[in-house]
Amino acid sequence: MIRIEQLSKRYDGRTVVDALDLHVHGGEIYALLGPNGAGKSTTIGCLLGFVEADGGSIRLAGSSLPPARAAVEHAAYIAENIALYERLTGVENVEFFMRLLGKRPSRAQIEALLERAGLPEHAWHRMASGYSKGMRQKVGIVMALAKGAQVLVLDEPTSGLDPEASVSFGELVRSLAKDGAAVLMATHDLFRAQELADRCGMLVGGRLAGEWRLGELNAGELERNYLDILARRN
Repeated sequence: MIRIEQLSKRYDGRTVVDALDLHVHGGEIYALLGPNGAGKSTTIGCLLGFVEADGGSIRLAGSSLPPARAAVEHAAYIAENIALYERLTGVENVEFFMRLLGKRPSRAQIEALLERAGLPEHAWHRMASGYSKGMRQKVGIVMALAKGAQVLVLDEPTSGLDPEASVSFGELVRSLAKDGAAVLMATHDLFRAQELADRCGMLVGGRLAGEWRLGELNAGELERNYLDILARRN
């Protein structure tokens, strides 16, 4: 579902992403780890067409369209902070964004998705200005569900969430993967990555410095591998 091959990006003569190969299959959650400045956000920007790559290729859901167009067709992006229209309700926000995509789900369909996402019923028709970060994340997931996205890209999705909201969000993401979506999650949270992801890769200097299948490691082993790679690079 996500196929990145030999992706490269430079800024002012500095290589930020360096001949990166990264594949994520349908039904799989892949955690992209790495310190600040490792190239995670630039990789996501190239994947979604926000940033123009200098080299390499990107395919989403097998599409040969340019990344920006393929992302519109097949992907949903959940940022660290979900931007909603504050004076629209949760239902109205979903309606508005779906209309931008040429889709018109009914109120009943949207409410059913909000229920699946775990947004409390009392919040469905309340203005988003009163939503917590966890509630905003759930609305973002509903937009992905309503769109029928085959690829889900998450950027620090659990940052700032309390433990209960973080666990709830993880269960939602896992349910999307079980439905066949490919999930790429950039995160600093090693514990959540180990708990949620099937595989993870560590990006350092724009290259994959390590890649692991997480069923074979516990959280302590993942942390040791992460720190060992950083120590060798410093």
